[in-house]
Parts: sequence; structure tokens; C-alpha cells
Amino acid sequence: MPTTRRQALARTGAAGAAVAFSGALSELFTGTAAAQATGGSAGYGPLLPDPDGLLDLPKGFRYKVLSREGDPLRSGEGRVPGNCDGMAAFGSGRHGHHGHHGHGRERTWLVRNHENRMESRVPVPAVDGLTYDPAGEGGCTVLELDGDNDVLAERVGIAGTSTNCAGGPSLWDTWLTCEETEYRAGEGGYTKDHGFVFEVGFDRRRPTSVEPLTAMGRFQHEAVAFDPHTGVVYETEDAFDEPFGLFYRFLPRKPKGGYGSLHAGGRLEAMRVPGVPDLSAVTETGTSFDRIEWVEVPDPLAAETPVRLQDFGKGGITHAQKLEGCYWGGSCVYFVSSYARTAEGSQGDHFGQIWRYDPRRRRLTLVVVFGPDTDVQLPGEEPDNICLAPSGGLMVCEDGAGAQHVFGVTRRGTVYPMARGAQNIGTPEDPAWGEFAGVTFAPDGRTMYVNCYTPGTTFAVTGPWKH
Repeated sequence: MPTTRRQALARTGAAGAAVAFSGALSELFTGTAAAQATGGSAGYGPLLPDPDGLLDLPKGFRYKVLSREGDPLRSGEGRVPGNCDGMAAFGSGRHGHHGHHGHGRERTWLVRNHENRMESRVPVPAVDGLTYDPAGEGGCTVLELDGDNDVLAERVGIAGTSTNCAGGPSLWDTWLTCEETEYRAGEGGYTKDHGFVFEVGFDRRRPTSVEPLTAMGRFQHEAVAFDPHTGVVYETEDAFDEPFGLFYRFLPRKPKGGYGSLHAGGRLEAMRVPGVPDLSAVTETGTSFDRIEWVEVPDPLAAETPVRLQDFGKGGITHAQKLEGCYWGGSCVYFVSSYARTAEGSQGDHFGQIWRYDPRRRRLTLVVVFGPDTDVQLPGEEPDNICLAPSGGLMVCEDGAGAQHVFGVTRRGTVYPMARGAQNIGTPEDPAWGEFAGVTFAPDGRTMYVNCYTPGTTFAVTGPWKH
């Protein structure tokens, strides 16, 4: 197998490597608060080996381990589950709480997915009132932190789900967790259908609901993002095999209706780009398509046929391989195609794309392309979870082979290493590292939270963040 960019980066350190992304990276931040930030042009310097062998960071940065797979949950409900994946941070000020801790800063809630399937290392403990399918081993946990990132509480948020990969925050500060599977009741040992979105809350006024949001579809969900202006919810599908996933929008019957309103139902539609059956065929950044069409999904519950295989009528539907991260910025929604390979059925090859959809103009634009493979200074191999950084750029979790990094990308297109996993889960002769996932920032921008998938570890990273 040829050396990947990631393996080359691990050897060189890739500190502050200035690279030219294909595309205008600054477009990602237009109209957002982060767009006003200057951003660092050279990152934070080289990564320093961690003497404790957990997480390598630049000089001046520190980490705190918040939670480790297998340790007891502070709630007494069982052990901390593994396969830590998508995550979001919520501030106490947004919930109307008045308690302050740690130098006057407010509390933070972290809601963390666990992408457990059957026979997982450490399943999410079943808890009365929070368990959907007693046979399911996935779900979410919730950590409550004070202003110094000390853990005040840690408990199960939802249990009995499966393959909880990513999701997204709602407009009313709950977490939508997404099942990346399509198992039916009776398959794989499950007692209920799976492939749904669930709403996870973390206070008494907005408790978790174990009733799936069925109108949002039953398919291999990855991530969601809300349009704050209209309440429309966008959804990505990370299908495992051909035909690949779709990009959806859900039009709630009660848009912006607040907690519980998504249970009122709505209409699920899939995106059609006229004349483009596969987004991987598009290679030039800046390529735009107007008059994007949205086609109602014939059977959102996929009772007989998976959604991506259903008949969408004349013109078909538009597919894409590995649709993963999804977020709202300014007046547009952005979504990630992690990679595409013709050998696996895609119409084109790439090492990561970021697309922008403008609902007002009904326009889809290819904004960023990662690659090419020959440039070892690009972290262009399978971008997965992404989030906006305090400096106005992106933080990107890669999902590939070799050394595992969180990379920063400035608005000018400069790539820098922010973190490197140091927990060797292989052997000294054949080392391996667990991927990063769920990168997110505290509302005040002072802390970056990130998960190591294996062994499941949640870190809080503090230091001289540029704002």
C-alpha cells in the first residue's frame, strides 16, 4: 500500500505548512461571526511529544482527560462506553441557568455519541426511561463541566440505539443523534427498526425522547444542520455501498417550533442536481448549479426499499459517496463528501470535497477540494468531522490510515497540525492510532473538545487560542 499523506505528515510534523487548497476557503466563513476574526497564518507551531503518551499538542497548550472508556460513569449507571464519535458543546447561559463555576465562567454540557454496534467493547448502559431498543448498544452520554473543565456529572443521555455516528444541535439547544444503520426489527439481534434520528436533552425542561423522529427518514444518517431562518433541517447520508447516499432536507410541520416540535412530522425531500447523478463527477472548485430541485421521498420509513434505491421519477436523484459532516454558516449549509473512488462505484475520484448550498438562490457550489494525493503537505485524506475554530478557520478530523491528527485550516488556506494521537493501539513494530471525532468548541471559544474513537477518550484542550 503506498504511503498516505497522513503517514508522511506524521514523519515530517507538517508544522505550519502553507498549501494552496483548491477553492476559496474564505467562502466557508462569509456571514458568520468567525468571518470577522483575523485567524493565525501559521498555526501554533510544531506538535510536542506528550510525555504521558496520550495527546501531542503545540507549545503552550494543555489537555485534560474528561472521560475514558471503561471507567465508571459518575451517575453509577455503568461504565463509560467506547467508540466516541460526534459531539457538541452547549453553554449554560443559553439554557437560562444562573450557576457559575470556575472563575465566573458558566457550565458547559457535552453531548457525546457512541458508535456502538452489536458486541461492542463497552456498550451504552440501558437505563429505564432512556432506552429505545433493549438490544441496542449505542447511544449518547452527557458530561456537565464547570468553568475549569472539571467534570461535575456524567450520565447516559440515550441508550438502546445503534451506530450513533454524528448529528447536530437543534435551534433550541438539544442534540439530534443520528443512527448510521438500516437494521430492521429481527435483523442482527435487534428488536426494533433502526436508522432514525433521536432528540437528546439534558435538563428537566427538555428531556430526551426515546421515540424516533420517523418523519426525518430511516436511512444511514450521518449529520444534521438547521437553517436558523426557516427551521429547515438538512441531513447527510453515509451509505456503506453503492448506490451511495443522498443529501436531504426536512421541512418540519412546525418549523422553529421549539422542543418536541419535530415529533409533529413534516416532509422529507432529497436533492436533485439536474444532469448530475453523482457529485464526485464534479472536480473544479467554483462550479455552481442553479435551480437545484428537491424531490419528495416516496417512503421515508423505507418499509420495502432503502430510500436511496427508491424511484424518484424522471431525472432520478443525485448521489455522493461518504457524505459526512454538515453545518450551517451565514446564509448557507455546508456538507462534506469525505472521499470518492471509482473503484468502489463513484463516477470520479477525490480525497474530500466541501459543498455549499444557498437555499435563497437554490444554488449548489463546490467550494473546497482536498488533494491531490501527491502533495504530502495537505491533510487531504478523508476529512470527516469539521467545526469552526475561534480564529475564524476550520478544525478538521481526518479519518484515514496512519497517524491521527486534528488539523486546523485558516481562512487563507494554510494548514497546521493542532493535535496528534499518541495512544498506540497497535504494536511497536506496527503502530496504529484511533481516529479523532466530534471536535467542537466551548461557547466562549476557550476550550476545544475532541474525542479519540479508540480507546474512547474525551479531551478538553486549552491554551493561547487566537480569536
